[in-house]
Amino acid sequence: MDKYFKRWFGILVLPAVLLFVLVIALPFFTGIVYSFTSWRGTYFAGGTLFQSFVGFDNYIKAFTTGTFTRSLWYTVAYTVVAVIAINLVALAFALMLGSIHRGVGMYRTVFFMPNMLGGLAMGYVWQFIFQVVYTDLIFSPDGLLHLEFMRYMTQDPVKALFALVIMTTWQSAGYMMLIYIGGLNSIPSDLYEAAAIDGAGPVRRFFKVTLPLLMSSITVVLFLTLANSFKLLDQNLALTNGDFDTRMLALQILRTTRDTQPPNYGVAQAQAVIFFLIVAAISLIQVYVTRSREVEF
Repeated sequence: MDKYFKRWFGILVLPAVLLFVLVIALPFFTGIVYSFTSWRGTYFAGGTLFQSFVGFDNYIKAFTTGTFTRSLWYTVAYTVVAVIAINLVALAFALMLGSIHRGVGMYRTVFFMPNMLGGLAMGYVWQFIFQVVYTDLIFSPDGLLHLEFMRYMTQDPVKALFALVIMTTWQSAGYMMLIYIGGLNSIPSDLYEAAAIDGAGPVRRFFKVTLPLLMSSITVVLFLTLANSFKLLDQNLALTNGDFDTRMLALQILRTTRDTQPPNYGVAQAQAVIFFLIVAAISLIQVYVTRSREVEF
């Protein structure tokens, strides 16, 4: 079998390599080139590719455009809150299910099911919840509990940020919970027994045993939540459509061609390159920091 794979390895891998090059690598590098030109989507403003070269003008326009910088900081604020919320809820679910012995499979399924919903569909469902259920029914002056902060949550940038966090936490926590469950199951029970014999209580066992040995799972979950939070598009589009200063980076890049006349795809592509560099840098730093804290046993 090994001889077979060694002999035919190149042919077997060739379709995947071609697909990667044609679908990912080639468009990626083409987009970098276009970010330095006055590309208009179907033609170059200067005539040819070389005649439309504008240098770093598109990058300067990206940072001098108020909508892009506002979207950047709004995305950063959302990412910080969402990463904390998703990780805390997912870890709490995992610890809770670890103490349950009956019906664990059912609970896992229930918590995981929201992750199966598409971003657009889920966004419109939650828009109905925030706009009708919360605003007009539950938290209205005549409702069950009058909480003004929970009303009109999609029509204010601060409220919309927390609305996005609530929605994405509900969607993603179940998936991240499964990763944490896998990490918890890999920790030997002997370590907990030894810690209990030494007099360590539940809180001390969590911080001294569970958390250090769970760092490999934390590395994966943090990477996924950071990347997904920065790339959020469908939920932002469906929930607020970017109105009331609630645009995030992905939606800002999408709308740049609509905001400029004629559509300036070069600026949009420059924003996409900046977006990629930010996500890549933050993800690499996060992986390096968390992996350095991983403990082997």
